[in-house]
Amino acid sequence: MLAQQRQTAILELIRQHGGVRVSHLVSRFGVSDMTIRRDLEVLAERGLIDKVHGGATLAGPGSAEEPGFAAKSIRQQGEKRAIAEHAAGMVEPGMAIALSAGTTTAALATMLADVRGLTVVTNSIPVADALYQNPRADQTVVLTGGIRTPSDALTGPVAEAAISALNVDLLFLGVHGMSPRTGFTTPNLLEAAVNRRLISAARRLVVLADHTKWETIGIATIAPLEEADVLITDAKLPPEGRRQIGEQVGELVVVEAD
Repeated sequence: MLAQQRQTAILELIRQHGGVRVSHLVSRFGVSDMTIRRDLEVLAERGLIDKVHGGATLAGPGSAEEPGFAAKSIRQQGEKRAIAEHAAGMVEPGMAIALSAGTTTAALATMLADVRGLTVVTNSIPVADALYQNPRADQTVVLTGGIRTPSDALTGPVAEAAISALNVDLLFLGVHGMSPRTGFTTPNLLEAAVNRRLISAARRLVVLADHTKWETIGIATIAPLEEADVLITDAKLPPEGRRQIGEQVGELVVVEAD
């Protein structure tokens, strides 16, 4: 296969799935890691993709464009893990918590296997899967029904009705973007509505957002910054972001990634 043909095929895979890993492309096309990285460099120079750690995603999403879960899962992995680890320390035995959809909340779910008597409400298929893979007899996982989105969230009236009848101690909310003007945002209108229901059901709101979410704006606002009791982010958040967010959220927690 010629390089141009391979690059066209790679671009089509990224368009289909939202993102790809270098290791998958090496296996699929039977070429070296270096060759794939050169292909990705060519596509990135043409503005067609964004290179990320371990792979690539589609370039330049608009405010209504929603990357798939697989695409987002390979971005800022170290930062998301550090944020999730701090969030896990807030969860105590016997709590009822909610986890929204998102790759950082999915990382958090994998860290909750040892929490006794925990009840988890979620509209995220990956979050529920992570908890089902490490089941405990004294844990309860409540997965809402609803319409599935590209980020593997369940949305719509079924999900909203399920959440409306519940009350939880903490909500861990993943977001697409955050800014002083627009607050916490998402590119999916249905997901925004479900997230607002989750906020209403929670005694405290904990937002999990790495530095790349700063000044990223989705089409729908979930909540203003001041609704967050705690916001956990990573040390790459710029000083101006720390200042503005710190003035509006209840508590700003900045963690160091490995």
